[in-house]
Amino acid sequence: MRIVAELAYKGTAYRGWQVQRNTSQTVQQIVQDRLQILLRHEVKVVAAGRTDAGVHAAQNFIHFDTPQILPEDALRRINFLLPADISFYGFYAVTDDFHARFDAVSRTYHYFISYQKNPLYGDLVCYYPYAQLDLDRLNEAAHIFLQHEEFAAFSKKRTQVRTTRCRLSQAEWFWSADQRLLVFCVTADRFLRGMVRGLVATSIRYARGKLSRQQLLELLHRAKANRTDFSAPAQGLILSRVCYNRPMQLLHGQASSSSRLAFIPFKS
Repeated sequence: MRIVAELAYKGTAYRGWQVQRNTSQTVQQIVQDRLQILLRHEVKVVAAGRTDAGVHAAQNFIHFDTPQILPEDALRRINFLLPADISFYGFYAVTDDFHARFDAVSRTYHYFISYQKNPLYGDLVCYYPYAQLDLDRLNEAAHIFLQHEEFAAFSKKRTQVRTTRCRLSQAEWFWSADQRLLVFCVTADRFLRGMVRGLVATSIRYARGKLSRQQLLELLHRAKANRTDFSAPAQGLILSRVCYNRPMQLLHGQASSSSRLAFIPFKS
């Protein structure tokens, strides 16, 4: 049967989500290894979002196949096996054709910036020790992004994708007064490799007057990979929500909820 699991992780110690030949320190490798201990057979997992090195996930989903019925204490046992920076929230039963990546209808990322150095934020927030950015200018850039679907310029090289078109349904910068954080929230049906960090870094250049509106439009229309600024650090970026329209039957744990993201400041 096909099983879906909801999980979260802090990506600081990992070389990204995806299994790599030259390292075992990826989130996917750790998750597969621990599931194999639990289930006692080889496991291959597929994720909704394949995050880059140092990027975190408050919510991600995987699917895998198993001939076994999961034990009643499967959630407790897998979390005992996993390191402290990876956690499972629940297991779901789905149909055999369910695909964690291709069936996701949207993904939301948040990027956090602090103008003040705060050791309690750790690797979850990007420290920006310069003049405060013009919020109106940042949202001008976000509005331009919303009007486009071609984001080849915001894709890293050596990315194997069939298309570089992405449909953004949300792109907004706002100031969270409670946390004293500048926040970028972006939602799309799909994202290219490095795309969100490219949007963030390019928006900052635009807000600082180092990139004109015409230059930004030319960048978007150029449609060539790796043509933008990808300098935004990984530690401020969090995959915060993945949405599906297909049914999932909860087997163990608690049903997916926005309460898992309570530490993230949302703007209503």
